[in-house]
Amino acid sequence: MLLPLTFELQAMPVSLPRRYATFLLSLMVAVLATVLLTVAITLRAGSEAQPTPAPLPVAVLPFVEENRYTEAIQLSGIVQAKARAQLAFEVPGLLLDLTVEEGSAVTAGQILGRLDTRQLQAQINMASADLASVDAELQLARLRLERNERLRKTGAVSAQDYDEARLTADALENRKGAVLARLETLDIDLEKSALRAPYDGVVATRHLDPGTVLQAGEPVMQLVSVDALEARIGIPAARLSDLETGARYTLQLRTGAVEATLEALRRDVDTRTHTALAVFQLAPATEVLDGEVVSVTLNRSVQAQGGWVPVSALLEGERGAWTVLRIEEQHDGRHVALREAVEVLAVKADQAFVRGSLQAGHSVVADGIHRIAAGTTVQPVEY
Repeated sequence: MLLPLTFELQAMPVSLPRRYATFLLSLMVAVLATVLLTVAITLRAGSEAQPTPAPLPVAVLPFVEENRYTEAIQLSGIVQAKARAQLAFEVPGLLLDLTVEEGSAVTAGQILGRLDTRQLQAQINMASADLASVDAELQLARLRLERNERLRKTGAVSAQDYDEARLTADALENRKGAVLARLETLDIDLEKSALRAPYDGVVATRHLDPGTVLQAGEPVMQLVSVDALEARIGIPAARLSDLETGARYTLQLRTGAVEATLEALRRDVDTRTHTALAVFQLAPATEVLDGEVVSVTLNRSVQAQGGWVPVSALLEGERGAWTVLRIEEQHDGRHVALREAVEVLAVKADQAFVRGSLQAGHSVVADGIHRIAAGTTVQPVEY
């Protein structure tokens, strides 16, 4: 490159000023030096080897192959009082008083309400007066019959008079029986004018207030038992064979886990939910309220080839496919992450049972797979 420049300088006319020629020569030398220095630096940088990045540390664990897993299913239901009744008066009348409020605890036989019995009491008084009158008439008729019977033996009384006395006494006996029956009915109605608790329980709801005119059988309040509670849970038809009547099961309540006995298992399946009702008997001391949510977990052993991996080791792909990363050691000693497709069969807490091309002893990346691409060199760290 200096030769053409030298040639051009030599070819310059002698008529150019000497100072201008010297300046031009210096400028060209400086440019040439800069170009040469840049080329040298570039060549030196290209000749130096780039440093190799350190492998990414990843947590791994060995894949343990198993031939079965436990499938768990959690089913929910509600707690119900074993006894639940709509209490009502058996006779019509005016509701005079209710002695309990909603939420009141009651005992068996306790009076919960009363009807107005003034009219009924008047009928009882009238029937009692009729009974007294009939008793007096009957007593007189019996005396007359006894006298006619003695006189008949002597022939002083005709057969007709005797028959009339006997029939009169019989009629009064029947009349007395009718009055007694009416009194008994009125006494029963009087007793039914008081509403009593059929068992120990709690008043759930009050439907009416004092002053209401009731019809016989019209609900006044709802009473639920407190000592006899049961859990009612719907069981899928396919899991009915997992339950055994009389066996003990662990139920989950708001207050924690409790033991309960399977009292009954209905064999008719609800067409809407496709479940059959299982009734669990709770212990009397269980601290739970009527209507609360209860659940039971049923476990079943399923035969399948696979193994458990952390849920954090799974990466969801297209169309619901799942993959994991396994670590494979190369011939040069490097550890490379490779992607393996798996099928998730069950999930329990933070673990998933999977099957696929994984084999026993393979090292599986336990966490952080979203930041690792297949083929990445990594440094395995025990999980």
